[in-house]
Amino acid sequence: MRILSSLTVAAVCLGTAFAAGAVEQRPMLTDEMAIAMADACEAEAIAQGWRPVNIAIFDAGGNLKHFKRMDGSFLGSIEIAHLKGHTAAIFPRSTRARGELAYGGDRPHGIELVPGIVVFPGGLPIMAGDGHQVGGIGVSGATSDQDEQCAQAAIDAVADRL
Repeated sequence: MRILSSLTVAAVCLGTAFAAGAVEQRPMLTDEMAIAMADACEAEAIAQGWRPVNIAIFDAGGNLKHFKRMDGSFLGSIEIAHLKGHTAAIFPRSTRARGELAYGGDRPHGIELVPGIVVFPGGLPIMAGDGHQVGGIGVSGATSDQDEQCAQAAIDAVADRL
């Protein structure tokens, strides 16, 4: 009986401890959302008549979640899409904004010297409606502005689920 009482007290204490230090819950980027984003990005490139693109989508931890390569896209753009997406996933701003930070004013601020950080358009952070960053998307193969527009079309396609 004494063992049962001790276990009951321990369970109540642990339950209270977990409730007091509740685990933070954040929205997350699902596989389904990442696939829908890639499809929307591809559809935008086709609808606009742009060059085929590579699309790299990363989760909030900077891990690759989904990759799509349109037929005929530049092979060299695979790595660029990954770099844009990863940069956007680990910083809460677009790669365009990183470039403006790096090259704004008369002299660079040093960020262009960081290996693996992209400072030109085509990478966007994926933000949930509550302001939490859930990932990043990088697009490469068309012009930088077109890449960024494709990335925005991808985010817009799942905005109601973020």
